[in-house]
Amino acid sequence: MIDPRNRPALYGSLIAAAAAFVLLWALGLSPFLAWIVGWSIPAFAMYGIDKRQAQLHAWRVPEAVLHGLALVGGVIGAWAGRAAFHHKTQKPIFTIVLIAASIIWALIAAWALLG
Repeated sequence: MIDPRNRPALYGSLIAAAAAFVLLWALGLSPFLAWIVGWSIPAFAMYGIDKRQAQLHAWRVPEAVLHGLALVGGVIGAWAGRAAFHHKTQKPIFTIVLIAASIIWALIAAWALLG
Protein backbone atom coordinates (compact mmCIF):
# COMPACT_ATOMS: atom_id res chain seq x y z
CA MET A 1 0.00 0.00 0.00
CA ILE A 2 1.21 3.49 -0.83
CA ASP A 3 1.78 5.89 2.05
CA PRO A 4 -0.73 8.75 1.48
CA ARG A 5 2.09 11.30 1.86
CA ASN A 6 3.85 9.72 -1.13
CA ARG A 7 0.89 9.84 -3.48
CA PRO A 8 1.44 13.40 -4.79
CA ALA A 9 5.05 12.66 -5.73
CA LEU A 10 4.23 9.31 -7.29
CA TYR A 11 1.05 10.27 -9.14
CA GLY A 12 2.36 13.71 -10.09
CA SER A 13 5.44 12.13 -11.64
CA LEU A 14 3.35 9.61 -13.57
CA ILE A 15 0.97 12.28 -14.89
CA ALA A 16 3.79 14.68 -15.80
CA ALA A 17 5.74 11.97 -17.62
CA ALA A 18 2.69 10.74 -19.54
CA ALA A 19 1.69 14.28 -20.54
CA ALA A 20 5.23 15.18 -21.63
CA PHE A 21 5.55 11.93 -23.59
CA VAL A 22 2.26 12.44 -25.45
CA LEU A 23 3.01 16.10 -26.18
CA LEU A 24 6.55 15.45 -27.41
CA TRP A 25 5.43 12.51 -29.53
CA ALA A 26 2.59 14.61 -31.00
CA LEU A 27 5.13 17.32 -31.84
CA GLY A 28 7.08 14.82 -33.92
CA LEU A 29 9.77 13.52 -31.59
CA SER A 30 10.43 9.81 -31.99
CA PRO A 31 8.61 7.66 -29.44
CA PHE A 32 11.93 6.63 -27.88
CA LEU A 33 13.18 10.19 -27.41
CA ALA A 34 9.76 11.37 -26.28
CA TRP A 35 9.80 8.61 -23.63
CA ILE A 36 13.29 9.52 -22.38
CA VAL A 37 12.58 13.26 -22.26
CA GLY A 38 9.09 12.71 -20.89
CA TRP A 39 10.41 10.76 -17.90
CA SER A 40 13.50 12.95 -17.47
CA ILE A 41 11.43 16.07 -16.76
CA PRO A 42 9.73 14.72 -13.60
CA ALA A 43 12.94 12.95 -12.54
CA PHE A 44 14.81 16.25 -12.62
CA ALA A 45 11.96 18.03 -10.84
CA MET A 46 11.73 15.39 -8.10
CA TYR A 47 15.44 15.74 -7.30
CA GLY A 48 14.92 19.48 -6.93
CA ILE A 49 11.80 19.07 -4.82
CA ASP A 50 13.46 16.50 -2.59
CA LYS A 51 16.50 18.73 -2.10
CA ARG A 52 14.28 21.65 -1.10
CA GLN A 53 12.26 19.47 1.26
CA ALA A 54 15.51 18.25 2.85
CA GLN A 55 16.59 21.84 3.46
CA LEU A 56 13.22 22.58 5.08
CA HIS A 57 13.32 19.37 7.17
CA ALA A 58 9.93 18.53 5.66
CA TRP A 59 8.38 15.44 4.07
CA ARG A 60 10.71 13.90 1.49
CA VAL A 61 10.26 12.27 -1.89
CA PRO A 62 10.76 8.53 -1.29
CA GLU A 63 14.04 7.15 -2.58
CA ALA A 64 12.08 4.44 -4.40
CA VAL A 65 10.36 7.14 -6.48
CA LEU A 66 13.71 8.71 -7.41
CA HIS A 67 15.15 5.30 -8.34
CA GLY A 68 12.00 4.32 -10.21
CA LEU A 69 11.99 7.47 -12.30
CA ALA A 70 15.55 6.78 -13.42
CA LEU A 71 14.86 3.15 -14.20
CA VAL A 72 11.71 3.72 -16.28
CA GLY A 73 13.45 6.20 -18.56
CA GLY A 74 14.24 9.39 -16.66
CA VAL A 75 17.90 8.56 -16.24
CA ILE A 76 19.11 11.75 -17.96
CA GLY A 77 16.89 13.91 -15.77
CA ALA A 78 18.03 12.01 -12.68
CA TRP A 79 21.71 12.57 -13.49
CA ALA A 80 21.01 16.23 -14.30
CA GLY A 81 18.95 16.76 -11.13
CA ARG A 82 21.60 15.10 -9.00
CA ALA A 83 24.27 17.37 -10.48
CA ALA A 84 22.24 20.59 -10.57
CA PHE A 85 20.94 20.30 -7.02
CA HIS A 86 24.01 18.52 -5.54
CA HIS A 87 21.57 16.02 -4.14
CA LYS A 88 22.07 12.37 -3.23
CA THR A 89 25.71 12.57 -4.28
CA GLN A 90 27.00 10.96 -1.06
CA LYS A 91 24.71 7.93 -1.23
CA PRO A 92 26.38 5.08 -3.13
CA ILE A 93 23.07 3.38 -3.95
CA PHE A 94 22.09 6.37 -6.10
CA THR A 95 25.30 6.08 -8.09
CA ILE A 96 24.74 2.33 -8.52
CA VAL A 97 21.12 2.74 -9.63
CA LEU A 98 21.95 5.57 -12.02
CA ILE A 99 24.82 3.63 -13.59
CA ALA A 100 22.58 0.58 -13.96
CA ALA A 101 19.79 2.69 -15.48
CA SER A 102 22.29 4.32 -17.84
CA ILE A 103 23.51 0.93 -19.05
CA ILE A 104 19.96 -0.38 -19.45
CA TRP A 105 18.83 2.64 -21.45
CA ALA A 106 22.01 2.72 -23.54
CA LEU A 107 21.34 -0.90 -24.50
CA ILE A 108 17.69 -0.10 -25.28
CA ALA A 109 18.81 2.87 -27.40
CA ALA A 110 21.32 0.70 -29.28
CA TRP A 111 18.65 -1.93 -29.88
CA ALA A 112 16.16 0.72 -31.05
CA LEU A 113 18.67 2.31 -33.43
CA LEU A 114 20.16 -0.90 -34.77
CA GLY A 115 17.09 -3.14 -34.62
